[in-house]
Amino acid sequence: MTDKSSNATAAPKGKTAVLLLADGTLFWGVGIGATGHSIGEVCFNTSITGYQEILTDPSYAGQIISFTFPHIGNVGANDEDIETLTPVARGLVLRADITEPSNFRATAHLNAWLTTHGLVGISGIDTRQLTRRIRDLGAPHGVVAHAPDGLFDIAALTAEVAGWPGLVGLDLAKDVSCTQSYNWNETAWALGQGHGALDPANAKFHVVAVDFGAKRNILRCLANLGCRVTVVPATATAQDVLRHEPDGVFLSNGPGDPAATGVYAVPMIRGVLESGKPLFGICLGHQMLALALGATTEKMHHGHRGANHPVKDLKTGIVEITSQNHGFVVTRESLPDNVEITHVSLFDNSLEGIAMTDAPVFSVQHHPEASPGPRDSHYLFDRFVALMETENAGKSA
Repeated sequence: MTDKSSNATAAPKGKTAVLLLADGTLFWGVGIGATGHSIGEVCFNTSITGYQEILTDPSYAGQIISFTFPHIGNVGANDEDIETLTPVARGLVLRADITEPSNFRATAHLNAWLTTHGLVGISGIDTRQLTRRIRDLGAPHGVVAHAPDGLFDIAALTAEVAGWPGLVGLDLAKDVSCTQSYNWNETAWALGQGHGALDPANAKFHVVAVDFGAKRNILRCLANLGCRVTVVPATATAQDVLRHEPDGVFLSNGPGDPAATGVYAVPMIRGVLESGKPLFGICLGHQMLALALGATTEKMHHGHRGANHPVKDLKTGIVEITSQNHGFVVTRESLPDNVEITHVSLFDNSLEGIAMTDAPVFSVQHHPEASPGPRDSHYLFDRFVALMETENAGKSA
């Protein structure tokens, strides 16, 4: 925010941006991306690759992302490595200046891409100090402001941050969801070919995906396994979902407080559960399923965000390195008797996966589609497909 009034505070020499936390902590730096200011919850992500996928992940709505890896921008930006067309993250924080792109797939400099999409950012701050602050004290509310003339109304920014309600109780899924149903058939990217496409005539299954803020790569993973996907809005009812006669139902990732989104989504999920259809949920979809089953969720101290999170599959004993992005978690003590814990985090032992013992229903907190991140958990999509195969075989028997 540029302010020429008498209330303007001049930044230190050479600084054109500021990150202001709710407790009054100031970080001065150099502005990147769009000019202006943006308020949100400040979180950190430990991934060393995939910054464009992170910035376009709808689950980051309402959040300012601090990247702990210093070299951001080294592969530039392109139109293929995106998880949604319009980024909804509130801003970004970097340690170093944006790196010049050095990748054959780059079509734009990251700074130009940020400016085009209206993302405000700051570089040149001590992200290690910020990360320790978040780790020790929790994710704070904050504002990132970029003014080329270096003038900021700190009092006004402080008042705006103080008045921001935060993510607890906030339903953001409706803001990032589609507004009408559509079909999806795009498959995974391949070198020299780009993204492929599933011929609907060759589809083995029909999946209805409820869009709470779905990442494109999740839908691609389903299409890759021969699933014709119909995407429906977050506000869809059970009748809206089931009228498509799906073989299975998928509950997507998304932002915000699951309890707030659950006001309208939980009745839909319970209706789908009554139908007996195989059901698979990821991230917010996992939390929404837990709520529909009678469990509760709670806000985490600082959340899980990165591509190096170890998760143990309790059935196989195998440890998977996973991609994660969540600030809420299912309370394990609240699970009903017919729901078992399938995965746990080896960072803090928090709940990472559940399955019903008497129905073809399961979900995970982490992101098996990665994008970015390791693909250790891709087998979960195969597990969903196997459930649909079993159900269809039972019908034809």
